[in-house]
Amino acid sequence: MTLSLISIRSYLRVAALSFAVSLLTPWAVALKWFPFGPDGGDARAFAVDPHDHEHLYLGTLNGWIYDSHNGGQSWKRLARVGNRDDLALDNIIVDRDDTKHVLVGAWVLGKTDGGLFESRDAGLTWTSNAEMKGESIRSLAAAPSDPKVVIAGTLQGVFRSTDTGVHWSIISPAGSKEIHEVESIAIDPANPQTIYAGTWHLPWKTTDGGATWNNIKQGIIDDSDVFSIIVDPKQPKVVYASACSGIYKSEDGGGKFTKVQGIPSTARRTRVLMQDPGHLDTVYAGTTEGLFRTDDAGSYWTRSTSDDVIVNDVFVDPTDSKRMLLATDRGGVLASHDGGVSFSSSNTGFSARQVTAFTADPHTPSNLYVGVVNDKQWGGVFFSTDGGLSWAQHAQGLEGRGVFSLAESAKGTVVAGTERGIYWYDRGQQLWMRAGEIGAAPSVRAAGKGSAAARRKAVDAPVKPLKTGKEIEGSVTGIVPVGERLFAVGPDGVFAANGAEERWVPVEGTGKGVWSMVASEGATVLLGGLNNLDVSMDSGKTWRSAALPSGLTQVGAIAVDGVGGLWVGGREGVFRSSDGGASWATPRNLYLKDVNSIFFDERNQCVLLTGNQSTTMAFSVRVPDLAVTYWDTGWNLRFLRPVGSYLIGATMYDGIVVQPRMVKSESVGH
Repeated sequence: MTLSLISIRSYLRVAALSFAVSLLTPWAVALKWFPFGPDGGDARAFAVDPHDHEHLYLGTLNGWIYDSHNGGQSWKRLARVGNRDDLALDNIIVDRDDTKHVLVGAWVLGKTDGGLFESRDAGLTWTSNAEMKGESIRSLAAAPSDPKVVIAGTLQGVFRSTDTGVHWSIISPAGSKEIHEVESIAIDPANPQTIYAGTWHLPWKTTDGGATWNNIKQGIIDDSDVFSIIVDPKQPKVVYASACSGIYKSEDGGGKFTKVQGIPSTARRTRVLMQDPGHLDTVYAGTTEGLFRTDDAGSYWTRSTSDDVIVNDVFVDPTDSKRMLLATDRGGVLASHDGGVSFSSSNTGFSARQVTAFTADPHTPSNLYVGVVNDKQWGGVFFSTDGGLSWAQHAQGLEGRGVFSLAESAKGTVVAGTERGIYWYDRGQQLWMRAGEIGAAPSVRAAGKGSAAARRKAVDAPVKPLKTGKEIEGSVTGIVPVGERLFAVGPDGVFAANGAEERWVPVEGTGKGVWSMVASEGATVLLGGLNNLDVSMDSGKTWRSAALPSGLTQVGAIAVDGVGGLWVGGREGVFRSSDGGASWATPRNLYLKDVNSIFFDERNQCVLLTGNQSTTMAFSVRVPDLAVTYWDTGWNLRFLRPVGSYLIGATMYDGIVVQPRMVKSESVGH
């Protein structure tokens, strides 16, 4: 039996808020896990259904395609094109004759790979076009006068299809040293034989369907990358082109270009030009420093957004010019209802976040916190009060830093390890504060003179660090609570603090090397580096090294369970030690390689494990009997965490996914 998404949401919200549902034993398993944000991320391109202006498609940087049936107010995932997560979907075409027929051109960042993908069911399923297999498609356009004619710009040159994308042939000179790396394509509105091609080194034009080509560079600064070309649909002689050197306009079909004035000539790049279909003198320029607008065909320009918005595409509603959408880096989709005067987020249902950190309130488990990377001012830390079903950004004070680790102190303060130091969250001010200076701990021996009891009391007493004038500057990749204290690790070393707001003291006695991982349970603390392990059985007072498991070449994840077991994982698999690291063994029936996360779930007395992109399986190992349970989540996960009576996972690039319903699990006895 399956449940509707509405009933799934209702079930999860009740479970997340009340946690009244008792744990099923063994763990319940979900047939499919559902994404629930945080909303936002990299949005790349729009396409509109020619017969329904409310029906839009959205391309992403991670292979997903979305659609909206309410003009972009909310989005729904359709499919991962090509079943891979590295495809940039910058070009989408909806067939005017058959709107269920959709074409997508894809390319891969840093590679020459890509392809053309086709859907016949409005984006639900996709097939790869054999003739364009592996082509890095940077531009794609259908002829306005003949929708069967489709032109693609690739790293090799210009390709044409005359049957709406089924068959293709190259129409630029094969092996040309000039017409290649074609970043932009435009087609004359009345004549499909007239094609403009913008390359990474100036624009070109053909008027005979590619039999001959002319370099149309007069007036353009030499060697300019041409990112976008548009042709006025009413006056085809009017052509706009954007390049790394600025925006250009031609009034004679590209015979001569004039550089547009009044728009900043900085390192800004204009990624897209778009005319208002209802007011053709209004042209938008989506740049790496915001959205610009002209209402007089390019004579005067104004900026419509802040300069920290990177615009990849612009959509103007053909029936209402006041309704606009921007596809942006990190900020996802921005919407305007006043013609671009103001914008607000419109990302409901769209999530392309790289979640790297997680913690939960131990007293109110529906209060969750996740940290993301690579999203600058759009990222930071997101809070959820309903078990992961909705998220709110709390980033003020982090100054755009990526978050690698999160923890909650014994006093209930949320602490973030970032790419530059440690921050703690001031709930009163709703502001992240930089953690205090590094302190130097007083000498334990000096403080502990006298009887053995006095020495033990001195060691166990709260640390009162001395002021040093320094701060932790490097990345903090792990933070865990150890009793009343917090431990943090990174390239600057291992540090401990009595509270997040206080000074952090270097932890002495650990082995040499760079520590990147830390795990704890009770008084046991485990440190991990790529090639070394250290363990403490007394809350970090004393340390000893532990040998890596035989056959493990590199440590990818560590954990400590509740019965004294140490866990280590990496490319070769998972290993557990019950004797403090003296010997290691792989639990029976635990078939997981390339391990990226191990976590001890104290409430349910099990260890949760995930692996990298080679698998969508997640595992649970019950302690102490080591019985194994597993799920096919349908996602490549970074980690898995419990939330009351269900699980949530962090995907590689698509935010958080939630276990949707409880059914009988798949278990393997030990």
